[in-house]
Amino acid sequence: MAGIVRGLHVNPEGGVPKHPVQSIEVHTNGCVGDKQNDTRHHGGPSRAVCLMEVSIMERLQAGGHPIGPGTTGENLLIDGLEPNVLGVGVQLRVGGVQLTITKDAPPCKTIRESFLDGRFKALSHQQLPGQTRWYASVQSTGFIQIGDAVEVLNEVEPTGNP
Repeated sequence: MAGIVRGLHVNPEGGVPKHPVQSIEVHTNGCVGDKQNDTRHHGGPSRAVCLMEVSIMERLQAGGHPIGPGTTGENLLIDGLEPNVLGVGVQLRVGGVQLTITKDAPPCKTIRESFLDGRFKALSHQQLPGQTRWYASVQSTGFIQIGDAVEVLNEVEPTGNP
């Protein structure tokens, strides 16, 4: 099963929103040009890349939330994967980079502007399994471009996406 990269986002100043770019260079500690202001909760080898599925963003938009590409801090916006395929332990090949999902990315108040009435927990894996962004570690560094294929290299137990 394969998907596609629909968006790439970084913010050299840190924080959100992250700004669209055509390609990114990915290292083991994160994406070149993307600063992390809160390194206690973001970045580092186990949270080097943040990714979200287009279907999650569209579901939230359909619920009236003003979320958009990059507004919740994701580096990669991906589309076309089978439902319920992403979860901890899933390995992905994205362009020239290999990633392993390490954990869900818990929402925090810095992304509240992307949600009706500031309800940022609408993007909480704990409250709505699968409706989340994911953190990933980097197994092989390289470049990712808009339109690159997203290939699932293994499967794990379903995440419970609605």
